[in-house]
Amino acid sequence: MDRIPASALNRYLFGGQVSRTGCLLYKRRSVLSHSRICHAVRALQTDTDHAQPKPTIPLRKQLKDEAKQRKADLHKSVKKKKGALDNWELTVGIEIHAQLNTARKLFSAAASTIDDAPNTHVAFFDIAIPGSQPIFQKETLIPAIRAALALNCNIQKKSAFDRKHYFHWDQPSGYQITQYYEPFAKDGFITLYPHDGIAKEDGSEIRIDIKQVQMEQDTAKTTTTLGDVHLLDFNRAGLPLIEIITQPQIHHPQTAAALVRKIQLLLNSVDACVLGMQSGGLRADVNVSVRRRGDISRGLEYGGVSGLAQRTEIKNLSSFKAVEDAIIAERDRQISLIESGGVVEGETRGWTIGNAETVRLRGKEGEVDYRYMPDPDIAPLIIGDDLINHLQDSLGVLPEQEIELLVSDYGLTAKDAKSLVSLNDGYRVEYFRNVVDHLIELNGSPEIKDGKKGVHAEGLTASLDQKRLGKLAGNWVLHELGGLVSGEEDSDLQITPQGDCHQIPPVQLATLINYVDTKRVTGKTAKRILATLFENATVSKYLSVNEIITSQDLWFTPLAESEYLDLAQQVYDVKIVEEILNGKKGKINYLVGQMIRLADDGTVDPVEATRIMKEVIKKTRGLPSE
Repeated sequence: MDRIPASALNRYLFGGQVSRTGCLLYKRRSVLSHSRICHAVRALQTDTDHAQPKPTIPLRKQLKDEAKQRKADLHKSVKKKKGALDNWELTVGIEIHAQLNTARKLFSAAASTIDDAPNTHVAFFDIAIPGSQPIFQKETLIPAIRAALALNCNIQKKSAFDRKHYFHWDQPSGYQITQYYEPFAKDGFITLYPHDGIAKEDGSEIRIDIKQVQMEQDTAKTTTTLGDVHLLDFNRAGLPLIEIITQPQIHHPQTAAALVRKIQLLLNSVDACVLGMQSGGLRADVNVSVRRRGDISRGLEYGGVSGLAQRTEIKNLSSFKAVEDAIIAERDRQISLIESGGVVEGETRGWTIGNAETVRLRGKEGEVDYRYMPDPDIAPLIIGDDLINHLQDSLGVLPEQEIELLVSDYGLTAKDAKSLVSLNDGYRVEYFRNVVDHLIELNGSPEIKDGKKGVHAEGLTASLDQKRLGKLAGNWVLHELGGLVSGEEDSDLQITPQGDCHQIPPVQLATLINYVDTKRVTGKTAKRILATLFENATVSKYLSVNEIITSQDLWFTPLAESEYLDLAQQVYDVKIVEEILNGKKGKINYLVGQMIRLADDGTVDPVEATRIMKEVIKKTRGLPSE
């Protein structure tokens, strides 16, 4: 009797596929007998090595895997089109809306809050009650000027407010009050560097000019529910915003995201805007256009830059990654459209995270559509030199200066320094300084003095010691401390503006780092102690580093050299040693890690273990001397 191929039955049972010729029937189209089917199934089980049904994958993991695949597809598409992109030039301009850090709204005395119960902080003017008048809240000008100064803008002595007309349910008056013709700040700039995350093509630095910064009011918040019902919260209506408008001088999506990130950092550093993108306090609109390189014969002009192609605007991007991905998607869409003979239209488009394309929202409005006109109910805004000078003098150290000090005085890398400055609203820098100060005291270094531009130690010895301890503390404050919280929720670390921390006080972390530095505990044990400190604080069970070490007997007890040699012999791996001898010296860390895992916790010093392992390899295989 002919045997049915196991592969054919496999395709039928698990894939629903049947052969065109003969299907699963005998060649003479005889009906399959029960015995033949059983025989075929047994053969299939043997051929497939007893394949088991696939386990059920949780929905959350499925969604996560799908997101990873979309991201991989996007990057693959970018890589594939890289050669074709050489013939095209991308131009991007950005408009950033940031909520000012004020107690009141822009034109009413209602509280400036978005976290309270809906519609509990609403004045008559906020909902356009007939007869109500705008009353400019002058304190809102303070954070606005501080922001403009941080962006290197020229403050205008006289500015005015205009009405921008459009009709939508979130704007009850039918117009938005803004500063279109006479903004309060003009002609600023931001310089971006590699540590800011700019594209490699932009070189060592790039300057992006800021056309203007203007004050304007926010709209109400819309929440859409089932049944196409829209709920309005007018707590947000009238909140004071600044709109930062850059010149169209950005040519790489990565640089665009870096610019938005740095602007948020600057605004936070001068206390102008306390809510970032993740909290909805900062939103970005990007204007995107493409043109063939060298083609400037027939072009439009935006912001003083001529020869540009038709642009589209992508609204309300709420993360740095969304800024980059939306620009990539719109750039690719426009290039494909032009190459296929189409024409880019001026329009407003939207973007959803995870999508590969932007979507059309509406046609692009222009100056005529908005019918800009001076607001007759609001007097011109006059800003005196005394106010500008006072705010300039009290601006403090900006992030770029802070990064330079951290690099020069504390020995950090520019990348780590930037991360410290940006975390916990900049408060983690103060926490880091406090940790280093305690470390210097524990280390017995000469007394230090606190100057205007940072901490400066007296004498060369103290300066070098501060750099060494700064590098050591930087790793713990940035990486190990950051590893205790998930994702971008660095607010879980309750760090104050003075650099204190509820869960892990600076003196406790400094004590722990000092014990690692003086080999009283191992690095692995110290990480466990740090996690214990954090976990105890979440349940209001406060123990010091010393109490945890003593109660759990975690003090480092050094092994004898013979014990190190015994461990090294146990983990010795010929294959790994061959790789080390062939130049992959970092592989020795794998063997050291095996030694640490093999021994009792907290008894192996990684430095000593590395030395012993090198000696063992030298004796057995002749490791080249370094």
